[in-house]
Amino acid sequence: MILYQLRCGKDHEFEAWFKDGQTCERQLARKTVECPTCGSRKVAKALMAPRISGSEKNQPSANLPAKVPEGNHPMSIMASAMRQHLQEVRAKVEANCDYVGDKFAEEARKIHYGETEARGIYGEASDEEHRELVEEGVEVARIPWLPRSDA
Repeated sequence: MILYQLRCGKDHEFEAWFKDGQTCERQLARKTVECPTCGSRKVAKALMAPRISGSEKNQPSANLPAKVPEGNHPMSIMASAMRQHLQEVRAKVEANCDYVGDKFAEEARKIHYGETEARGIYGEASDEEHRELVEEGVEVARIPWLPRSDA
């Protein structure tokens, strides 16, 4: 999975996840990516600050504090940041896509083959259904779905 910063023709910027860079390029070329603010399909990649780390082992990561507070292990901090990011992804998907439940594979195929309007969907698919969709060339991605809270 890769996250891109995108911009529509009306200068609205937003983020979107893609399976890989090639998938992003295909969807942008086919105009299947829609601005969540205005619905425009004139979308292109926006400039992004790269996350590049140097070759020095002691150089702090861009996502971690330079000095780890006592009692906080770096892996714990990274896990917490990942959890927060996945919760944000879930919120964006739920706000901008249609939930189709266990009909995900069926709906994804209808969209892929032009039998229904292109739109963002999410739902459940078995491992076999996912594999078949990928083999057919249907652009799908699996996202780890975290519970809403730790309680």
